[in-house]
Amino acid sequence: MPTQPLPDFSSSVRLKYVKLGYQYLVNHFLTLLLIPMIATCVLELVRRGPEELISMYNSLELDVIHILCSSFVIIFILTVYFMSRPRPVYLVDYACFKPSASCRVPFATFMEHTSMICEDPKSVQFQTRILERSGLGEETCLPPANHYIPPNPTMEAARAEAQLVIFSAIDDLIKKTGLQPKHIDLLVVNCSLFSPTPSLSAMIVNKYKLRSNIKSFNLSGMGCSAGLLSIDLARDLLQVHPGSNALVISTEIITPNFYKGNRRDMLLPNCLFRMGAAAILLSNRRRDATRAKYRLLHVVRTHKGADDRAYRCVYQEEDSDGHCGISLSKDLMAIAGDALKSNITTIGPLVLPMSEQLLFFFTLVGRRLINPNLRPYIPDFKQAFEHFCIHAGGRAVIDELQKSLQLSAEHVEASRMTLHRFGNTSSSSLWYELNYIESKGRMKRGDRVWQIGFGSGFKCNSAVWKCLRTVKTPVDGPWAECIHRYPVDIPEIVKL
Repeated sequence: MPTQPLPDFSSSVRLKYVKLGYQYLVNHFLTLLLIPMIATCVLELVRRGPEELISMYNSLELDVIHILCSSFVIIFILTVYFMSRPRPVYLVDYACFKPSASCRVPFATFMEHTSMICEDPKSVQFQTRILERSGLGEETCLPPANHYIPPNPTMEAARAEAQLVIFSAIDDLIKKTGLQPKHIDLLVVNCSLFSPTPSLSAMIVNKYKLRSNIKSFNLSGMGCSAGLLSIDLARDLLQVHPGSNALVISTEIITPNFYKGNRRDMLLPNCLFRMGAAAILLSNRRRDATRAKYRLLHVVRTHKGADDRAYRCVYQEEDSDGHCGISLSKDLMAIAGDALKSNITTIGPLVLPMSEQLLFFFTLVGRRLINPNLRPYIPDFKQAFEHFCIHAGGRAVIDELQKSLQLSAEHVEASRMTLHRFGNTSSSSLWYELNYIESKGRMKRGDRVWQIGFGSGFKCNSAVWKCLRTVKTPVDGPWAECIHRYPVDIPEIVKL
């Protein structure tokens, strides 16, 4: 007699409501405890009546000196508390560079140029397979110098790209915020692979005639997660410079980094990286809270550079023929997963509700004391965040994080669509993703956003933002002309 299969308890409707009840009970435990106590006190006061309450008040012996001393102590403690709190950091607004149609590289154009530049047919076939599975669309863009045959990666062309993407983003930000360049107090620029002299930050100071006493910083060699490192540096600077504005620029200059050789691990960046930039205005002035979009809650940085494998998994070097490029290790996804685990272990207690923290703690104790083979509990970060901005480094990165964090297709939609429309724009990709969410009209007041970036070194960095007001759908920006077409279906393989 055939046995009937057991029901799937994990998807049971009853189990779902049991879990919801548990979450509500734990997360609102103090409220549920205080309401009966307050109600009991109110009923007792009503029962005693006004005359008895007046007699109780008159029986108290109040000394003026004691009252003044107690008031002084309370005021002193409150003053110390509020002065020791970190200054709030507000994201007033941001702008992303929108490349022109003349910079687009459809698949056919990319492969035609590749076949004319590359002498090895196997390398051409390899790049074709990568592009077919990359998740990129037909509208991604490369700088003008890369459209030449062969490409023209000169210093002059690289500077021209930097001026194009950075100045365009800053001009859009100034237009949106009404910011005057003389009011910029702090400047932080990050670009990993192009570090000219004078620096990119000096280029911005020269273009916009910024003040001579501006605090400027130029970060290089820190990979795709450098955008969040810049935010962290700007936050620290804003803690010691009251009443200040900070301009943060995140970009990657593609022109000088085209790889001309045949090593497969160094050909991947040619297929994935595209041009882009973002300009972000931060402020610690409380009057900016009324017009700011977001408030920065947390930044968590994880660095795995002490491990040799992690240190070399994204590595700039020369091949045997002397061609310089970026090699991507086969262990990249495993190393990224390990870095993510360390990062969420730190950020989890800061953002997760108590119900999730207790489940994680009990599972950890069970694995240590009862059964080491007990399946580890993965916290439900969907209870902590409404929106996720995962670095659009490639389809495999997004797939792995969606699986690890148990996210839905909608949660990773912004990342997938950004990769499809703009490609891997390195450190600025997180801002294209945030703009996608806003352009879809999904950002509401009180929503929390988790930005996750990965970079060479190897690093995993997180930033948590809270939306201060419902964001109106932008009428301009990188998604303005195409947002109605998204989301689009992205096949597993696009045959070229």
